[in-house]
Amino acid sequence: MEKYHRNERIGAIVKILTENPNKIFTLNYFAEMFNAAKSTVSEDIVIAKKMMDKFSFGIIETLSGAAGGVKYIPIFSEDKSKELVHDLCTRLSSTDRIIPGGFLYMTDIIYSPDIVSVIGRILATHFMDAGADYVLTIETKGIPIALMTAKYLNIPLVIVRSGSKVTEGSTVSINYVSGSTKRIQTMSLSRRAVKRGTKSIFIDDFMKAGGTATGIMELMKEFENEVLGIGVLMESKEPEIKMVDNYISLLTLDGVDEENNIVKIEPSSTFL
Repeated sequence: MEKYHRNERIGAIVKILTENPNKIFTLNYFAEMFNAAKSTVSEDIVIAKKMMDKFSFGIIETLSGAAGGVKYIPIFSEDKSKELVHDLCTRLSSTDRIIPGGFLYMTDIIYSPDIVSVIGRILATHFMDAGADYVLTIETKGIPIALMTAKYLNIPLVIVRSGSKVTEGSTVSINYVSGSTKRIQTMSLSRRAVKRGTKSIFIDDFMKAGGTATGIMELMKEFENEVLGIGVLMESKEPEIKMVDNYISLLTLDGVDEENNIVKIEPSSTFL
């Protein structure tokens, strides 16, 4: 069987771990892959761990015991997260994003794989130790951010819909009041989507008053599922008092002044 050089083994280990965040791989898995002794693989992992630490690429963690092995935890350092959030502020503060009516164009950011991957990783870093079983979101713009967050946490994504679909089977639906418009709206979720007695986090692209997040929490009570926290890309500064308080947002939108061509966005106090 072919033998591999140390640099080849380390490169393969890093690639496998980073493509499968928070998934445990046993030493036997790599030993058999490389036709190498477990002690040799352990030395390779130590080198890979030091390299990842040095460049702040995340953490390679070794776990002892019968169920032990190694896994990659894709956390950003506090300084790196702040740097990336400030970069998002700069991107979104461009005046050419102002849409008639005083709205802000964000679709290109939300649907850019590179950018949304960073957003998801920052949010995943915040919720890494929460112990969630699912990432929840509501269709549609929050899906990319929630999907990336779920990827880095290595837990399933569950999409709550604004109406029931025949392909979802039997569903649970509730009415909730939008915090911004005060209108009654409906959200639904397949009965098969979430196991009872589990925990989740809710991820979305934007929050104004928090009505949608409140609705999600009420819906999940029907599944005996505890919502541990809420994460959004951006919140509006007004209303200052939200309908929920256990949330983190990366950015705060202070206002879009269409007449004077000004966009006011800053890192959120909940993030800093």
